[in-house]
Amino acid sequence: MKRPGRGEQAVRNNEAILTAAREIFLADPRAPVAAVAERAKVGIGALYRRYPSKEELLRTICHDGLRTFIAEAERAGPEPDDWVAFATFLRGVVRADVHSLTVHLAGTFTPTEQMHADAVLASELAGRLVERGRPHLRAEIGPADVTLLLEMCAAVRVPDAARTAELRERCLTILLDGLRADGPLPGPPPTAAELNWRWPKA
Repeated sequence: MKRPGRGEQAVRNNEAILTAAREIFLADPRAPVAAVAERAKVGIGALYRRYPSKEELLRTICHDGLRTFIAEAERAGPEPDDWVAFATFLRGVVRADVHSLTVHLAGTFTPTEQMHADAVLASELAGRLVERGRPHLRAEIGPADVTLLLEMCAAVRVPDAARTAELRERCLTILLDGLRADGPLPGPPPTAAELNWRWPKA
């Protein structure tokens, strides 16, 4: 059997590190980097060669999550039906579990300028999909409301991963129905400052 080359092995090790880091730090943001190396089955030296600090590792997995958010928004964009595009975007983001990273890791590292730029792009793409869904939405709903609803879905978690996904899908379906209902909502929508208070500035 052909053994993987160094390049292939490096890629596999990196994927194992990032997967392990996501699992470890979502469970406990204060966990040591050594726990990531153990879960990934790589030496601590190999991990530190790729990620010199815990902050760099946290930044990387959160930036990956941000890129996934952007990809889901871009994937939903070509859908011709405006409501289907909006709902497809939300379902894709919930399935990808992007907002668990925000809920658990916001404030644990300083974002880079590229992360800030990607966050602006993500906000613009999400805003366009919200506007496309506007004819079907409650009048007061805005993009910031949608952000909080996605965080609510990410907060749903039970020990079984498949059941977690099912419960999140269930909650999102209920929330989508609520977004289309009539009637006033209590209080104003969340502000940008209220959403971003957890993130330190670069």
